[in-house]
Amino acid sequence: MKVIVDDKIPYIHEAISRIADEVVFLPGNAITADEVQDADALIVRTRTLCDRRLLDRSKVQFIATATIGFDHLDIEFLHEAGIQWTNCPGCNAGSVAQYIHSSLILLQQERGLSLRQSTLGIVGVGHVGSLVAEVGRKLGMKVILCDPPRAKRGDIGFIPLAELMNQADVITFHTPLVRDGEYPTLHMADEHFFSSLTRVPIIINTSRGDVIDEQALLSALEKGIIREAIIDVWEHEPNINLRLLNRVYLGTPHIAGYSADGKANATRMALEALCRHFKLCNCSFTITPPPAPANANPSDPLSLYDPRRDSRALKLNPEKFEQLRGNYPLRRETI
Repeated sequence: MKVIVDDKIPYIHEAISRIADEVVFLPGNAITADEVQDADALIVRTRTLCDRRLLDRSKVQFIATATIGFDHLDIEFLHEAGIQWTNCPGCNAGSVAQYIHSSLILLQQERGLSLRQSTLGIVGVGHVGSLVAEVGRKLGMKVILCDPPRAKRGDIGFIPLAELMNQADVITFHTPLVRDGEYPTLHMADEHFFSSLTRVPIIINTSRGDVIDEQALLSALEKGIIREAIIDVWEHEPNINLRLLNRVYLGTPHIAGYSADGKANATRMALEALCRHFKLCNCSFTITPPPAPANANPSDPLSLYDPRRDSRALKLNPEKFEQLRGNYPLRRETI
């Protein structure tokens, strides 16, 4: 069995070498049709577009993306070609919740947001949004939830987006990128969204860049329609909007889910899926991230993770967006 692996997927080298006969590690954007022609499986991240152009006439029968999102997979083509695929739902939910937690603390410390007197509006309440709701409640915030697909299924506790927009002091997005269908999320926050706000909220996006129309967001910031913005995901990554980057409170290079814990979860889930697909009964591996840095203090969330570090690095060197992602320093969720 030959497997091609994105070389930025951590903690995978030893385990995959015991599972596969041949392993080729490549940068995500260097995984080409020629490279995959005789491969049986791929383990990728968001930088590898898995579509007809890449996979037509290849031997690939299985793809695991070590990410929650899967909009880089052409699902229709994969189904047509008989290629099985899996993502890693919830793998980095704790990491994104940590990012939001630290960001909310900084908003209180540096921007005067009174958390106990504020309402947190969460748009998209899956694995990540549910943990973010717990974070908000622990910080003493009122938490309101919007998830139309879950509401339609009969789940309770959700309000329409229009109501959330009128009540929330902080609006944070945790939806997948859906381009069509009954509940599209492409440019969910557009010019009409911002012009309809009755409060002056803070906007946070750690989901997908295209969920927010960045020109509309920038205009809303410049006009004072919104108070602040915290942006981790961007339209047109890695060629991000520099005017917006310089205007947001925190701007980071798509790393909200990049804790060592989240990465280890994704690697483990991808390997387990590979073993299931190929019916490898003797798979045995342990994915353990390194210990937390010595200065980490469990009673101080910012000592475990301070997003200002990542924001400073990106604002100083926006042209290094991919390098900052690909060479991300150790970050643990717990000690």
